Amino acid sequence: MAIDVNVPSFPESVADGSVIAWHKQPGDQVTRDEVLAEIETDKVVFEVPAPEDGVLLEILENEGATVLSQQLLARIDAGTLASKLAVTETAVVVTEEKTAVDVAIAPAARKLMAEKGIDVAQVSGSGKGGRILKEDVLKVIDNVPAAKTAASVKAVPAAPAITDNLEGRPEKRVPMSRLRARVAERLLEAQHNAAMLTTFNEVNMKPVMELRARHRDAFEKAHDVRLGFMSFFVKAAVEALKQIPAVNASIEGSDVVYHGFYDIGIAVSSPRGLVVPVLRDVDQMSMAEIEAKIREYAQKAQNKSLSIDEISGGTFTITNGGVFGSMLSTPIINPPQSGILGMHKIQDRAMVVNGEVVVLPMMYLAHSYDHRLIDGREAVQFLVKIKEMLEDPARILLEV
Repeated sequence: MAIDVNVPSFPESVADGSVIAWHKQPGDQVTRDEVLAEIETDKVVFEVPAPEDGVLLEILENEGATVLSQQLLARIDAGTLASKLAVTETAVVVTEEKTAVDVAIAPAARKLMAEKGIDVAQVSGSGKGGRILKEDVLKVIDNVPAAKTAASVKAVPAAPAITDNLEGRPEKRVPMSRLRARVAERLLEAQHNAAMLTTFNEVNMKPVMELRARHRDAFEKAHDVRLGFMSFFVKAAVEALKQIPAVNASIEGSDVVYHGFYDIGIAVSSPRGLVVPVLRDVDQMSMAEIEAKIREYAQKAQNKSLSIDEISGGTFTITNGGVFGSMLSTPIINPPQSGILGMHKIQDRAMVVNGEVVVLPMMYLAHSYDHRLIDGREAVQFLVKIKEMLEDPARILLEV
């Protein structure tokens, strides 16, 4: 019996998508929920699972094709041959008592284990009957040192290229991804539709660095997550937003919308490009919760598993070019937001303190804002407030 495989349902904000990869070919055996193909939209990548066990009969839309929501994509034969296939993928694990145990593994988990070089014996299944889920594999990956996993991570596949070599002057032409095209569109939109300015300041990071060094081990032991710099900046930004509400507002038509909540977007790099997942109601989160959520988003960005809900919305954004070595930049706001904070590289510099020259770890901060809504005075005060809290971290705890 032939069964249709359709494109997943896209939300209203997504018009169409492009087929970027087929993981199965006609004639291949497939199991229910196994990923057959990936479809890239301008926001996220959708996985297309097999609806039933069977054999892939035909592919109707090849890689590179533009597809619509619920469009027919392929067909599966779920007939006699399919009934002979195993319903659930399993792996045999030999326990310490030398007995063999069959362990059920979800297709997405099996794929991720293969990509990261994770052995089934390293993973404890949390699903029904001990079934290994994708989340179980992610936990193992997070606990494996980077040096051990780096060699096993597959390289990002290169985009299809058209290579010309005219008179010894080679050049390569590749199609722009949907995400890159959407980023380009939004950047132009921000520059054309907002009166964007940037104000700068610098912050002495020594107090935060000393506090982090004193409590880093205890923090990680208590919360099972590393204490980074981003949670300090997120907390400082929330307090500054509370005092300067215009920076947390947005313009809709002829109205100004002042948001009574704090959803902070954190710019994260991924194989597809820059994405901005959102920490929602971050004013109600602890620093440990912030660090854990950022780590989760970073993993999902690398695995292309961020959902549309996770990258939609936001009232303010923080981006950290310092991780790539940037000393100073003018970040572009993310419409309809009215502000963005840019972090940069921490650099030892000679500073004058109380009439004496001392060496301090300094960071330049940049605050880009929409001047239609935010006056220069408010923009400067906002950045100064962040600087004051980072140079005296106790103010973050006291919310002053």
